[in-house]
Amino acid sequence: MTRSYSELRYLETFIERFKYLSLGGRVGVVTFGFDRWINQNFYRSREWKHVRHEVIVRDMGWDLGVEDHPINGQLLIHHMNPLEKLDIIDARENLLNPNYLICVSHRTHNAIHYGDEKQLPQPYVERTRGDTKLW
Repeated sequence: MTRSYSELRYLETFIERFKYLSLGGRVGVVTFGFDRWINQNFYRSREWKHVRHEVIVRDMGWDLGVEDHPINGQLLIHHMNPLEKLDIIDARENLLNPNYLICVSHRTHNAIHYGDEKQLPQPYVERTRGDTKLW
């Protein structure tokens, strides 16, 4: 399944978008291994920085592009379809196409990759007087 922003934008809730993007991966699965320098060089490129800025503006910096889900802390641009080494080497379309990218927080990014909803950012719960229930 190829995931895209053009489909994602029709999903209104944060959890619907999360489920659409969830990869259900496992911790410790090697993606680039010894070739990690390839994607690290790519993420420092002028082309990446340009498209990254474009996606941040489009999503207004909201987590998964959902209004009222601010990203407090590190903002990441997530490739909706996991990259492989040849995507970068061959400069394939999904590499720099905003239709395959979305703004995410670090916690949301981890939850997408590992399929764990418990890692998603939790809404702020305001404490009230007499509230003795611990977080």
